[in-house]
Amino acid sequence: MRTTFILAVSVLIFSACNKDKYTTAPQIRFKSINPDNAASGLATNRNNAPRLTIEVTDSEGDIGFIQGRDTSMVYIKNLKSNNLDSFFLPDIQTAAVKNFKGDVIINLFDALDCIDPGPPRPRTDTTYYEVYIKDFAKNKSNVIRTDKPVYYRCL
Repeated sequence: MRTTFILAVSVLIFSACNKDKYTTAPQIRFKSINPDNAASGLATNRNNAPRLTIEVTDSEGDIGFIQGRDTSMVYIKNLKSNNLDSFFLPDIQTAAVKNFKGDVIINLFDALDCIDPGPPRPRTDTTYYEVYIKDFAKNKSNVIRTDKPVYYRCL
């Protein structure tokens, strides 16, 4: 009985430690969206659009943007409109090292959509996003869904 208990505790500790290891495919985690609301038209511009923050980990650190070379991208799907957009990750080569961990902030200005612009107006759409990234080797990260919505007022 005592041996079984020790074995069970050892397996639990070992499996818990494996969750924190960096992997070849990047791993992402939703952190926040701020602000969580926007309005169509002139009310929202690129400077005041919602920003999505995700945490990225990668064992090789082969993510980011390199001018004139193949680059890694972040992919964002608006679950209200089903539009998929891709964006360049920033140039992080000075910080991208083995076992890289960092936050990426994505401006959602280009991923905001009003669905069915007909009456009644104004109307507020509640939008969630799916997000994943690909590194230089085209390894695809896990796909996450934002925990919190963006409330988009269609004027």
